[in-house]
Amino acid sequence: MKFINSVRYFFERHGFGVFTRLANRLGMRAKNVRIYFIYVTFFTVGLSFGFYLTLAFLLKLKDMVYTKRSSVFDL
Repeated sequence: MKFINSVRYFFERHGFGVFTRLANRLGMRAKNVRIYFIYVTFFTVGLSFGFYLTLAFLLKLKDMVYTKRSSVFDL
């Protein structure tokens, strides 16, 4: 049980944060969004995993482009 929790905490700390952002946007708990994704992945034979990777890439790109700068000299 300790190993499973350590793996889960590792992925929560170093993950992309896709489900957390999506859950915040939808007003849901991130745990429920993750469970829904797991069920959808089983039913669609893994096609939603490609959707997850695409969404993670787009969110990372958005973070790199739209960073808030406090002044003009932060460029």
